Amino acid sequence: MFKNLKNDLPASLVVFFVALPLCLGIALASGAPLFSGVIAGIIGGIVVGGLSGSSIGVSGPAAGLAVIVFAAIANLGFESFLVAVVIGGALQILLGILRAGVIGYYFPSSVIKGMLAGIGIIIFIKQIPLVLGIDSTAFSASGVMQFVNSIHPSVVIISVLSLGILLLWDKVLVKKHDLFKVIPGPLVAVVIGVFYFLFAQSISGFQISGNHLVSVPVPEDFNSFIGQFSFPNFSALSNPEVWITGFTIAVVASLETLLCVEATDKLDPEKRVTPTNRELIAQGTGNMLSGFIGGLPITQVIVRSSTNLHAGGKTKLSPILHGFLILISVILIPTFLNMIPIAVLASVLLIVGYKLAKPVLFKQMFSLGASQFIPFIITVLGVVFADLLIGIGLGLAVGIITILINSYQNSHFLQVEQQDNGGQIVKMTLAEEISFLNKGAILNELNRLPEQTVLELDVRKTVRLNYDILEILDDFAYTSKQKNIGVKLITAQGVVENPNNFSSLLLSKAKSKVA
Repeated sequence: MFKNLKNDLPASLVVFFVALPLCLGIALASGAPLFSGVIAGIIGGIVVGGLSGSSIGVSGPAAGLAVIVFAAIANLGFESFLVAVVIGGALQILLGILRAGVIGYYFPSSVIKGMLAGIGIIIFIKQIPLVLGIDSTAFSASGVMQFVNSIHPSVVIISVLSLGILLLWDKVLVKKHDLFKVIPGPLVAVVIGVFYFLFAQSISGFQISGNHLVSVPVPEDFNSFIGQFSFPNFSALSNPEVWITGFTIAVVASLETLLCVEATDKLDPEKRVTPTNRELIAQGTGNMLSGFIGGLPITQVIVRSSTNLHAGGKTKLSPILHGFLILISVILIPTFLNMIPIAVLASVLLIVGYKLAKPVLFKQMFSLGASQFIPFIITVLGVVFADLLIGIGLGLAVGIITILINSYQNSHFLQVEQQDNGGQIVKMTLAEEISFLNKGAILNELNRLPEQTVLELDVRKTVRLNYDILEILDDFAYTSKQKNIGVKLITAQGVVENPNNFSSLLLSKAKSKVA
């Protein structure tokens, strides 16, 4: 694990600078104490990172759970909510033991890519107010001048400077010398951002302060630091709402983790496969510990995982180190952290968002055809305009419908030959798998056959023939005689002309074949 330290240490620094404000922001959005987000980030890095089998996945508090957490805290109170987090973690461990991690493999690639692209678009859009130094409500302002006047020029300067450094580092400098591979561009952007903050404080109108800076709690002494931890109120175990919340956390956190694992593995250039059952056990252990000491629920998260990957992370050492960096920083240098302009971190996330939702990805998915592009774009739209789970659900539903349509269309192959007497020979070859979903397609073909036709029904390649199809064929055996249609049933055992009953014939052939 330590042989890639030269890659993992710089990557862990980048992930740390991205993860810390996310931990604080998610806690704020969840209506929880800010320090609870920090706790979840530390445990997600050190504990989950250590137990997980993922090489590049990073865990921590997830924005996808913020709505659930906010409602639960408002309903139960924070200490009772922590009991639900512990319960959720225990249920995740149970799911891992029961080998439920296989669920993640049943999501189509188009849905996973759509999820990544949708998250990338959201990440990109949400950074725009931050890199401009304006409040997000300014986007709804009626006047253009009101919007323009709300832009903070000093924040724009540091954003442009940060983006310039990041692009120069990524596109030019890393190709010039190995030194630039060891020192990450985002770290340089953060350092320059702090220097700019200190320099701009002396220039009127260009000071950066307030919500434009990282905000980490600064404890006055060791006792005040310890006082930031909260502990669960286990007397709430008798409350059914606590158990319902715990179950909800377990299901949603597990699903988000498994989808993130699938997505992260697809991004991994070394194509390593994460053991999903082990991941559920690791996440459950982390959530139990987080709940015990006052932290938010934890999942593996794509923003930090993709940031780790793009920063050059190679092994699980990077996520573990990022957890230790969060712990050390909030203890030793919270004042320094509060000098980092948010715009620098937003610039890093702009690059991450763009890489997740590159225009070339949309072009590639479109070129693969409707069966891939439609579930992909539906997932993207659902994630962007609704939420993560709705987007994934819509994409999965469309993917299933696409499979059903393809199954309907691919039930058989048809070839028509004209006879000298004006009649037709219709050769129908059934597919290997014929289910009730193919009932409509086959029935339509049989009903369209004109009188005086000869039907050659070839079932030699058919392995499974649903009983619903046999009923259709039995009915056709009767109507074919009324329409003067000749039938030749071609099986692996031979040819049967004008059978009176398909069911008994095909079932007996299948039984003799098995015997």
